[in-house]
Amino acid sequence: MTTAESTSAIAPVPPPAGLLHTLWLASPALPVGGFSYSEGLEAAIDAGLVTDEHSAAQWLVDQLHLGQARSDLPVFAQAFAAWQAHDLERIRALNDWVLTTRETQELRLQTEQMGRSLLEWARSLGALGQGITDSLLQARLAPPTYPVAMACAAAATGAPLPQSLTGFAFGWAENMVQAAIKSVPLGQGAGQRMLARLVGEIPAAVEHAIALPDEQRQAFTPMLAILSARHETQYSRLFRS
Repeated sequence: MTTAESTSAIAPVPPPAGLLHTLWLASPALPVGGFSYSEGLEAAIDAGLVTDEHSAAQWLVDQLHLGQARSDLPVFAQAFAAWQAHDLERIRALNDWVLTTRETQELRLQTEQMGRSLLEWARSLGALGQGITDSLLQARLAPPTYPVAMACAAAATGAPLPQSLTGFAFGWAENMVQAAIKSVPLGQGAGQRMLARLVGEIPAAVEHAIALPDEQRQAFTPMLAILSARHETQYSRLFRS
């Protein structure tokens, strides 16, 4: 890390505002495009693997623990600490890991698009997002991936890591439940029951992700990868992945 790199700090905001900023970052209204992805769920529905509320809920719980908790959640946790320490070498290594471990073109394009959109969101805030914008640009990520970029935004809130990571996981869960509602399709009541189940599972996933060392971090979900690859040429679809 060079002297120039170490001089730019992300200024935290007071803790009460930190909670509000965590909720803001977790909101589906954040313009990063999360609503446009199903992460293979739409292909699972097309293949008959997800057919109703029960199978959709189980699919998402499995994806949370087998995918998110071993990949994007620990990357977020490790990048969060690296942004706070201004360790840009570590941040670049984590960003490269995300880019090289996406199992399909769709999944890689998703993390790239959402990362770039988060940078544009920070720019659109002007002075309020200047610290996030400067930090992302200074890191020279080509391009910034979504978990690394979101960790940058979260590190600026002053909120503690467990709270920030829980918000990140909940944002993923809410987007995925909405994808299930639209594509199975399901009613709003079913969606709320599915979200309640994921809310019950998220604390364990967050705890696991925070404790996970580098050598155990992995992106290995073969069935999801096969379905995502099939989705790239699926005849009729609502979602970009």
